[in-house]
Amino acid sequence: MSKVLHPVQFVGAGPGDPELITVKGQRLLGEADRIVYAGSLVPEALLSHCRAEARTFNSAPLTLAETHALLKEGYEAGERVVRLHTGDPGLYGAIQEQMELLDRDGIPYAVVPGVSAVFAAAAALRQELTLPEVSQTLILTRMAGRTPVPEGEALQDLARHRATLAIYLSVHDMEKVVAELATAYPPETPVAVAYRVGWPDQSMIEGTLSTIASDVRAAGIRRQAVILVGDVLRARHGEGKLKKSKLYDETFAHGFREAR
Repeated sequence: MSKVLHPVQFVGAGPGDPELITVKGQRLLGEADRIVYAGSLVPEALLSHCRAEARTFNSAPLTLAETHALLKEGYEAGERVVRLHTGDPGLYGAIQEQMELLDRDGIPYAVVPGVSAVFAAAAALRQELTLPEVSQTLILTRMAGRTPVPEGEALQDLARHRATLAIYLSVHDMEKVVAELATAYPPETPVAVAYRVGWPDQSMIEGTLSTIASDVRAAGIRRQAVILVGDVLRARHGEGKLKKSKLYDETFAHGFREAR
């Protein structure tokens, strides 16, 4: 009888709260024989969903080649293999290079999305990130550092849109973030920094572009934070008149309701 081979499953673990993994992701963890997880960011509490006999491997100290070898070994042994990533694998997940190696070796795979930190932060703040006549655009980005950004994607270039910004992997140099944003956003622009959102030690720092760098420095936050910037953050404090969505406006007709 030929061996049954199962596709490798890339699973988004969510931002930190073990309950924010998807139902499908949790099911795949429970079925897996081998789990290769990003131990530097994925909470070990998620491994409680695994079977007692499942083998787990922390990829934090491993290279790309070593991680791939674990996935390949499990696949060829007929195991159900899960590659567990923090947040959503499609955003700063470094999965493209892993999938390229799987393609090279003819190993099938699938990707299960997860909750990204930006949306966990919005939920924790109880804040909608797109408001009528305030901002209908959300830009997910990072500041250039050891990993450069393409031409035209520097923060000061994106800031010209004055849209809602979610800035990842940049809180370690908050002063530079502020300096680049200040080329377009006024000093009173609201800013929120969500540290380890979804984890037990989650914290939120709120301020303005003129105050946030010193507040973050005082809190000692250097990593694992997403920065939210934009006028939408005023709505929670009752600043300005909130424009209502057309969706529930009784004078607005759509396919499921006539205008009254």
